[in-house]
Amino acid sequence: MSDAQPYIARRPKRADGARNYDAILSAARKAFETQGADASLEDIAGQAGVAIGTLYRHFPTRASLVEAATREGLAELISRAEVLAGTEDALAALSEWMRLAVRHFSTFRGLVGILTRSMYDEGTPSHAACSAMHSSGAHLLRAAQDTGQVRGDLTADELFDLLSGAAWVRENAPADRDGSTRFVQMVLEGVMARPDAG
Repeated sequence: MSDAQPYIARRPKRADGARNYDAILSAARKAFETQGADASLEDIAGQAGVAIGTLYRHFPTRASLVEAATREGLAELISRAEVLAGTEDALAALSEWMRLAVRHFSTFRGLVGILTRSMYDEGTPSHAACSAMHSSGAHLLRAAQDTGQVRGDLTADELFDLLSGAAWVRENAPADRDGSTRFVQMVLEGVMARPDAG
């Protein structure tokens, strides 16, 4: 793990800087969704109508651009977990959040690997958001375990391994088939507590 503070890109206050930042971010999201995490930064700059140097001034590394492009999705997962934590059916809350997490993890090809690394590497720009998202999912897992609906020996790290697997299935599925819905359902059935298990 790195001791250096990761660079987090922020939207500039100046109007011209903000316009360039927004244009680059919009182009990056489109490029990542169609070409994956390895999309050409030169092409992204071109689509945004800026020079590559301008892109690097706002986003010095690919990781900082990916972090900015996925920041809202991770924030939504965290806030949704907070809302779901207040519902009565802990298993339904966990199930809904798991489906949302799989969709976000597979927003574009390669993202699940980036988020997995970021979860454990403090030197990555996405680490703080991934860590907070991990904690919010762990809270929903514990709530479902406390009601006896989910097996008590499942750890939060194991839950995220399962979600990462489902996201990998989704991001690699043919365009006309999303296999993650059934995958998540099978995961849920596998982690649910069995009264007769002995």
